[in-house]
Amino acid sequence: MLRTTMANLRKFIDIGANLTDPMYQGVYNGSQKHEPDLHRVLERSWSNNISKIIITAGNIEQSKKALELAKTDDRLFSTVGCHPTRCSEFEESGDPESYLKSLTDLASENKDKIVAIGEMGLDYDRLQFCPKDTQKKYFEMQLSMCSTLNLPMFLHCRNASEDFVQILRKHKGKLTNGVVHSFDGNPEDANSILQMGLSIGINGCSLKTEDNLFAVTTIPLDRLMIETDCPWCEVRPTHAAAQHIITSFPSVKKEKWQPDHLVKGRNEPCNIVQILEILARVRDEEEEYLCNQIYKNTMKLFFPHEL
Repeated sequence: MLRTTMANLRKFIDIGANLTDPMYQGVYNGSQKHEPDLHRVLERSWSNNISKIIITAGNIEQSKKALELAKTDDRLFSTVGCHPTRCSEFEESGDPESYLKSLTDLASENKDKIVAIGEMGLDYDRLQFCPKDTQKKYFEMQLSMCSTLNLPMFLHCRNASEDFVQILRKHKGKLTNGVVHSFDGNPEDANSILQMGLSIGINGCSLKTEDNLFAVTTIPLDRLMIETDCPWCEVRPTHAAAQHIITSFPSVKKEKWQPDHLVKGRNEPCNIVQILEILARVRDEEEEYLCNQIYKNTMKLFFPHEL
């Protein structure tokens, strides 16, 4: 009974959820498998102690869609930015400065809902979508929005730690605070991020190996945030972290969709409790205290006016 009571006092903020993804409309790889169920996904979120969700955007089109969705609920917020794998869009638009202005204007006109600049950064794991030089050029260009908008940064780094840190250090004096989400690096990578005053976001992709689990123990508690990055980055049974999960929700294959079940292989915000459970065990910290501190960290970065 005590555990249930304490659990009900928890408050989570999912700092990274791709809720505009077609999977939440029942569409997988272009094929309709079940009815749209985003409203049910959100109902499960709210009934499992999630108080806010930040919908992440990967380009100007997604930024507009994320904002439109965020406006449907007081608990939903969004980001504005261009993901590193989509930075070619700056040049494809024919006018990179105009593309940047569209992002900036969207944020400046909707500051009640847009709470971060991003997702932006570098991704060298998927260079087939956008070459390194293009990623670096438009990562730097997007960083100019920090001084204009005075919003925190929502950052992405995949297999690009050296260049990522170098660019951030180059612009350090002009940057706002921020978080490097979906962290999957080693303790040295974490330390480089922390030295710049940034926070670190953890999801299922952060917890695949024993080395990953060790790395998350090196992050100071006051710099830690959690997320799902849904519909991606679930904790899979093959992950080293899976043994530490306590809470699981019933799920079925997408072809056998049921309204009160999760879809196998499609992550949801309600699964954020699993990230907390894993962190509490590998860091040897009390679950409720950890949850409360992560919530405070997140509020301080993204919602300081509410404190």
